[in-house]
Amino acid sequence: MTTDIAGKVALITGASTGIGAAAARAFGRAGAKVVVHYNASQDAATQVVADIAAAGGQAVAVGGDVTREADVRRIVVEALRAFGGRIDVLVNNAGSMLGRVPIADYTVEHIDRVLALNCTQVALFVREVVPAMRQHKAGNIINVTSIAARNGGGGGSVLYAGAKAFVSTVTRGWAKELAGDNIRVNALSPGVITTPFHDRYSTPAQMAAMQATVPMQRLGSADECAGTLLYLASDAMSGYVTGQVIEVNGGQLMP
Repeated sequence: MTTDIAGKVALITGASTGIGAAAARAFGRAGAKVVVHYNASQDAATQVVADIAAAGGQAVAVGGDVTREADVRRIVVEALRAFGGRIDVLVNNAGSMLGRVPIADYTVEHIDRVLALNCTQVALFVREVVPAMRQHKAGNIINVTSIAARNGGGGGSVLYAGAKAFVSTVTRGWAKELAGDNIRVNALSPGVITTPFHDRYSTPAQMAAMQATVPMQRLGSADECAGTLLYLASDAMSGYVTGQVIEVNGGQLMP
């Protein structure tokens, strides 16, 4: 277990279900004080907080629509207030495909929604959290991108793939910009993970086809992503790692 996670404050966006929820529970078990962000899934977020508390950890749930700038600011303010005015770890996990849409059906409204949810809010959270990290002269930012950022996605997910490529690119740029502030910036890039994301957007046939391309011949779990997030948040384990996009995909893509 990564002992230097204990006592740190971690803000995890989109933490009510899927990878975010698994990460919140893992950080809680490691002794972090966890801010569990949610949008619509308040009951699920409350359960995550209860699970962390039952395991002896500390957590609070904070709701808000990350596509609204005012909500992003408020979420960060509430996170800072919750645990003594600091955020040591930011996990930018919130995001979604918003449907499989072919080129012929693109609308400006849909494009704007995809970019707002997967690009703009990530940059806004970094903008709002970095001052607190600079004040304490340390921090870790971990963005969640996707295997789609490298392979271009498919089946109507190309806009989402492009948005995640943005996340991968700014991860590297922010790592260089913030290195002098002792703030590390890395990214987790999941492959096909069994979460509500794919329950919503992928058919059983699509899931089977994707699994057939994975050398390990199985799909991944949210818990298998949480360990990488803990590694990247731990200065003891990854203190010389920054600007990296870590692929967690069962060998489906080996860049």
